[in-house]
Amino acid sequence: MVRSVVYAVYARRLLARLAGAELPRHVAMVMDGNRRWARQMGFGDPRVGHRYGAEHLDEVLGWCAEAGIRHVTVFVASVDNVRKRDATEVGNLMRMIEDVVAERLRRPASPWQVHLAGRLDVLPDSTRHALKLAEEETRGPGPASHLTIAIGYDGREEIVDAVRSLLSEAGSLDEALRTLTADRIAAHLYTSGSPDPDLVIRTSGERRMSGFLLWQAAYSELYFCDVYWPGFRKVDFLRALRSYAARHRRFGA
Repeated sequence: MVRSVVYAVYARRLLARLAGAELPRHVAMVMDGNRRWARQMGFGDPRVGHRYGAEHLDEVLGWCAEAGIRHVTVFVASVDNVRKRDATEVGNLMRMIEDVVAERLRRPASPWQVHLAGRLDVLPDSTRHALKLAEEETRGPGPASHLTIAIGYDGREEIVDAVRSLLSEAGSLDEALRTLTADRIAAHLYTSGSPDPDLVIRTSGERRMSGFLLWQAAYSELYFCDVYWPGFRKVDFLRALRSYAARHRRFGA
């Protein structure tokens, strides 16, 4: 009881300190540590962590909305996650995405417009269908908050695919080389149309990007949090925003 009261007071204090601060327009998150969290909590099957992690996304999106953050990108699974991990574990993860993530985002009350980024062809048919349905049913006119789900994703493959797409548009190789620019490559990325992330948060204590948004995060501020994703608390999120607000962004200068 005392701990929860102290926690609530601290969270309100953090939130008050952010009033008037420059906050990120776009936050990207690597939701890492689901299985390790399950082991830490004493679950016999660490795959249970995937369900807790999927359900926790709903809560974190609520914090983003409360802070006025209108663009969020989450790294759900890489191409290697889908291709190389145990088939039973991958199947469990895909079911969580279908039953929890895609289904909840389709609710009429959800403010999030869904976008997909990655090699959807590596996903099971049912998962691909559920995500595409969420994307289609949340598409609409007018202002909205935007959630990009990076799944079957690899940053290097994304850049290769973008260059390949750009070259296929050109009438000749000479024309392609003459008109090749960074902006034209960016226009062919999976995330085309979305602003680059201002802040990238990775949970679990790992301090690497793991191929996530390699092009888009070139000038992003990075924040590494030592807690596992299902245990990522509102105060952890607010600390990340506080860290961002205290930095002077130099955009590579």
